[in-house]
Amino acid sequence: MLEILLALALVGMLLVALNTFVFSMGELWGQGTDARLFQRHVGAVTRFLEHEFRAAVLPPAVAANATPIALQEIQPQGGATEKLLTFDLPAGSRLIAWPERPLPEVVCSLQARESEGLVLLWHSRLEKNFDTDPPRETLVTPWVTKLAYDYYDPDFNRWSTETTLKQDNTGNPLPPQRLRLKFTYGKLTSESVVTLPAPTRALPLF
Repeated sequence: MLEILLALALVGMLLVALNTFVFSMGELWGQGTDARLFQRHVGAVTRFLEHEFRAAVLPPAVAANATPIALQEIQPQGGATEKLLTFDLPAGSRLIAWPERPLPEVVCSLQARESEGLVLLWHSRLEKNFDTDPPRETLVTPWVTKLAYDYYDPDFNRWSTETTLKQDNTGNPLPPQRLRLKFTYGKLTSESVVTLPAPTRALPLF
């Protein structure tokens, strides 16, 4: 009987130690959950933008001698007209939810809003009121709090980051070579860089 009680006591102590270990590991793992999910979100948004830009510069999306990613005057819903980075997606985007039958030849623009996040503005050239109606809006992420622009200076062989679009000698804004996105979620912050690809006449080798 004494041996049985001793064995039960040892098993009980082992179970208590095991439960303590499991719960402590769970707490340690849970403490980093927000940071891990936040970084995964940053990576997913960055990959999404890179994919959409690549689709915009490859045939048949871009015509010969065209500028597939350019700055255009866009008037958002209830907002003032602004020069936004604009590009065409012939097949649309997976984030776009059409109210009716999906249309091709979708014109998209990106806008960062301090209180909302990164917004994708879009409408099709085939819509009847394309020239008069403001584009529809889709929220890409609510955690982009800042959008900056990277410019490369070949004369000095260096990059510069601007909070507003650079202008040429005539006062016209210059398209950047890269976008720099700042993500903020509570006390967590992260930054990602999206390179704007150059147009190509050939399909990629993949």
